This record gives sequence, structure tokens and C-alpha cells, in this order.
Amino acid sequence: MRTYTLAVSDPPSSEPAAQPVRVLSLVPLATEARRAIEAVDDRVVLTLAPGWFDGEIRATWGDYVADSYLPAGAAGHGTRDERDALLAEADVILAGFPVPVDLRARAPRLRWVHQTPAGASNLHRCDLWGSDITVSTSRGLGNTLAIAEYVVATFLSFARELHRAPAERSAGAFDRFAYRPVQLAAKTVCVVGAGGIGQEVGRLCAALGMHVVGTRSSAGASVPDGFDHVGGPEELPALLARSTFVAVCCQWTPQTHGLIGTEALAAMPDGTVLVNVARGEIIDEAALVGALDRLRGVALDVYVGEFDHAPPQALWSHPNVLITPHVSGGADVRPGRPVELFVRNLEALVEGRPLDNVIDWDRGY
Repeated sequence: MRTYTLAVSDPPSSEPAAQPVRVLSLVPLATEARRAIEAVDDRVVLTLAPGWFDGEIRATWGDYVADSYLPAGAAGHGTRDERDALLAEADVILAGFPVPVDLRARAPRLRWVHQTPAGASNLHRCDLWGSDITVSTSRGLGNTLAIAEYVVATFLSFARELHRAPAERSAGAFDRFAYRPVQLAAKTVCVVGAGGIGQEVGRLCAALGMHVVGTRSSAGASVPDGFDHVGGPEELPALLARSTFVAVCCQWTPQTHGLIGTEALAAMPDGTVLVNVARGEIIDEAALVGALDRLRGVALDVYVGEFDHAPPQALWSHPNVLITPHVSGGADVRPGRPVELFVRNLEALVEGRPLDNVIDWDRGY
């Protein structure tokens, strides 16, 4: 463990000593990020503990999550008492995914947690969910361009029928007449959830000459660049009916659980390409299995139960389904915006101002 503390000059004897703001980072931080956090205020005391809780995470989240998200063989650091002491002193925690499930219970001084991922649903298993602690996310500030490129890449793959090539290689023979390529230009794409990720998807699709429509939880705001129209949730069936490409980018909430179900799938024209880069629970997978033969292709970067088990065989084995292990945000370039938001929010915290991107427990994000 490495602790970084700014020097604090002695206060005048007539004034009480300033209380430190103890920030515990469970994620690695580059030198510039550490300096930015420490520079917020003389009272900030930054402690770095990435990887310290890996053993606990494996024990509570299970091997499937640990093998997917933690370095091979990671067992954590320190004793349980030492890790408890870290949490007991923390006023603020900067976390990634996964996190210890009992942060609230072990951190009596805790005032605020910021998680670098965008999705609030990551915390459903954690005792922070619905608690009295302020929790913020990096909603709209993650690697949105990389995710949008994943969407476009899968659109192009299915449009050009590139998914047929591996099967033909295995068979040792081409079937030229099986290819039915389509052009993306002039086709309509429906972006379900025109937020940070969805807006990047719309922008890239518009640059390819596509007509872009979409939905968001509340209509009436300005239409994002590249979109022809953005409506409320009630417009989704009509927008799907005119779209042959669909990108699911919305938050997982009680309102969006199973949103892409029997009705929505029936509204999609035959030959539609469906891509999900949000959360698996937004798609009714049983209904999706029943619709596979009339869809051109389905790309799923997420699926129901991805923290517990492999994808369902009915999806994973279908030749027109591509499933990846939640990697759409990966790239050789990582955005600094989540840490920049953390720094801005830390400034707001010490100054007594409201924080941005705070989770509304009732809304679910």
C-alpha cells in the first residue's frame, strides 16, 4: 500500500485543525491522476489499494467473475484486519468493478463512492445499493467511442455476411450464393437509449449515411447530432418497425427490464441486425431465441447472468449470433473522463456543492 499525503501547514492556533478527507482508491491510478486528486485540497489524503480485495471478491462474487475481471492468480493483499482498517478510515472510495459487496458495512465514515464504470446495475449485489451513501458513476463518460465502434463493426460484419467465413473455412468449401450482403448507407438504425454511448453510435452511423432514430427515457430535449428523430419509450415499436439495424444502449432499470421482448422483436422487420452493448437483462432471451431465424444477425456483448455462467447454448451455438465477454469498451486508448469527473466531484464535495452523475436509487441509474 502506498499513501500520498499533501503537506499541510500548521493552522493558526485560534482555528481548529482541518479534518482530512481520506480517499481510498481501489483502482490503479496514473501519476497525473494521483496528482490531480491530491491537488484538489490540502486536506485530501490519498491511499492506493488496487488489488487488495481480490481474494474477497473471488470468495463473494464467485470464480466466474473473478476469472473474467481479475488477474490470473490474484489473491489480494494484507490481512482482513488491514483491509478493514483501510475501509474504516475512508471518507471517499474510488472503485472499479467488481467491488467488495460489504463496503457500506465496513466503512462507517464513508460519504461518497465513485465507480469508474458507467452502469449502476454493477452494484446490485453490493450493500451500497439503496443505501444512505452517495454513489456516482461514469455514465456517459466511459470509452463511448470504442463501444460505438463495436456496434458499427458488428453492423458491418452482419451486413457483409462476414460471419459466414469461419464456418466455410471449417467446412473447407465456399458457398458464394449464400452471401446476401446489404449496404448500410440509406438504411435506418434505431438507437435504444440515446445517452452517452447511444449518441456516439448515432454519430458514427450517420457518418456512414444511415438514417438514425432513437429513444430515451424522456423525450422533448434537443435532438443529438446525427439523429433524425428521438422519441420517448412509447415510440419504440413504431421506430423499430422502420429500422433494419438496432443498437441497445440504454440503462438497465425496472422500466427497461425485458424491453426487447416478444412485441419489440415482432416489430422488427425480417433481416434486422440487433446489437446489445447495455445489459443482458434488457433483452428477453427466450423471446430472442424464438426470433433468431428471421433476424439477419445478433451481436451480444452482454447476456443474462454474465456474472455467473456462460451464455445460454441456444444463443451461443446459433450461427447468426455473435457473443463477446463484455469487451466492447476495450481499446488501446483509454479515456481520462471518469477520473476527471471524480476530481470535479471531489472538489464539489470539499466545497459543499452537489455532485454530478449521482445514482438515483428509485430510477436505477
